[in-house]
Amino acid sequence: FQCPSMPIECSGRCGQAARIKRAKDSRPVCENCFVAAFEQDVHETIMSTNLFTRGEKVALGASGGKDSTVLAYVMKTLNSRFDYGLELFLLSIDEGIKGYRDDSLQAVERNKIEYDLPLKILSYKELYNWTMDEIVAKIGKKNNCTFCGVFRRQALDRGAHILGASKLLTGHNADDMAETVLMNVLRGDIARLERCTAICTSSGGEAQLPRAKPLKFCFEKDIVMYARVKNLDYFYTECIYAPNAYRQFARTFVKRLERTRPRAILDLIRSAENISVKKDVAVPTLGFCTKCNFISSQPLCKACLLLEGLNTGDTTIGVKKKTNKMPEASVGESCSTNGGCACDQDKQTVDF
Repeated sequence: FQCPSMPIECSGRCGQAARIKRAKDSRPVCENCFVAAFEQDVHETIMSTNLFTRGEKVALGASGGKDSTVLAYVMKTLNSRFDYGLELFLLSIDEGIKGYRDDSLQAVERNKIEYDLPLKILSYKELYNWTMDEIVAKIGKKNNCTFCGVFRRQALDRGAHILGASKLLTGHNADDMAETVLMNVLRGDIARLERCTAICTSSGGEAQLPRAKPLKFCFEKDIVMYARVKNLDYFYTECIYAPNAYRQFARTFVKRLERTRPRAILDLIRSAENISVKKDVAVPTLGFCTKCNFISSQPLCKACLLLEGLNTGDTTIGVKKKTNKMPEASVGESCSTNGGCACDQDKQTVDF
């Protein structure tokens, strides 16, 4: 997505030679204008949606991947430049995947120092007494993204509460959201389709914080280019348990659409935004898990059901589909918040 080596003038009218073609609008720009346009887009998204109030404590989901690293850098930059008045923290989840998460967390530790932001790391082992490596050893390489996605979502909320945050930011980009829209259409999940593109989502209650996506309208290719132009330090190896995830099929299709017509990504998002769900479409009634007090539409939340299956040896508990019940409300995100697992949960609301 770089411009060919020919003397094309930057469309930003700065007089410099264009070296980059923006994926979002195909405009040829120089590096300085590309960075300025990218940051301005994120700022306009934040301001147009009133995403923050001054003085908020905000947790940034940090996986060490490109999306979360760009999110942290841009939020640090814009918070200073435009005086948002936010108190920013880095929040990382250690799933316990040797050769993947332990390496990516080293990048997060370096970002902590470079960006001068506090960092909190929570592990599956301390929260659930299981690591993902132990879970996969028990259940095999099927449904492991289901376990990881559910546990990560709850772990992020727990970590944000520990930090005293009022909002949790994730690095979901336009490509992620288009994939989620497509996945919900293919699954016929109309209730979730209506809310999967919201820039800020929350099921309410004290157990779950609002989650916001400042990079909602940023194309993945532009995020990668921004990281390269700014020489950001990030981890780019894919999760070893991700290749067979359902999301990969949606991702491949969206990439093919983008090659034919880049605006198709934004069109998918806009389509879901404009959907109006009929009143007779069943929507789960939300309450709280009787065991852990996490938000849930069932007496036991998805995480507690999965843990029960692991601890009792019946690993079908929480995984086996029941056709007569609504999908568990607490399942709504992938196990990664930027640069992480592309699992078959809705990545709508982690680049872990």
